[in-house]
Amino acid sequence: MSDRTKKFSEELDELIREGEFLAMAIEYDCKPEQFRRCYIKVFKDDDEKLEAFIKKLPSFGSDYQKWYSKAQALVKQVLPDRLADLTSHYEFPRVRKVTDFQNYMIRDYLKGLMVTRYSGSEVVADGSAVLAP
Repeated sequence: MSDRTKKFSEELDELIREGEFLAMAIEYDCKPEQFRRCYIKVFKDDDEKLEAFIKKLPSFGSDYQKWYSKAQALVKQVLPDRLADLTSHYEFPRVRKVTDFQNYMIRDYLKGLMVTRYSGSEVVADGSAVLAP
C-alpha cells in the first residue's frame, strides 16, 4: 500500500469513527430516553459507565461542521462522484417551498428548526427527521 493510500485509509477510518460518534450524539439529543434504554444494555446495566459514555459524546452542533469539512475534502479527492450525495444531506435544494419530514436537512437541525401546524400542536418536522428510520 502506498503512503498516499495509507494516509487516505487512516483519514477515512477516523472520519467514520467520528461520524459514528456524531450519529450517537444526535440520536441522544433527539431521543435521550430511547438512547439510554438501548445503550444501558451495552453497558450491562451499569449507569455510571453509561453516563460517562454520554458525557464523552461530541456536541453535534459544534463538531459537525468540522467533521463535514474534513469529509467533504476527503470525498472530493477519493470519491468525487459521491460528493453530490454527501452535500445533498446538508445543503438546501435551490427551491424548497415547504419544510417537512422528507426534506428536513442537517442544516435545519443545526439551526434548531421545528416546523409545526395547527398552532404548534402538530409537529411536521423536527430534529428527529435527520435520524435514519
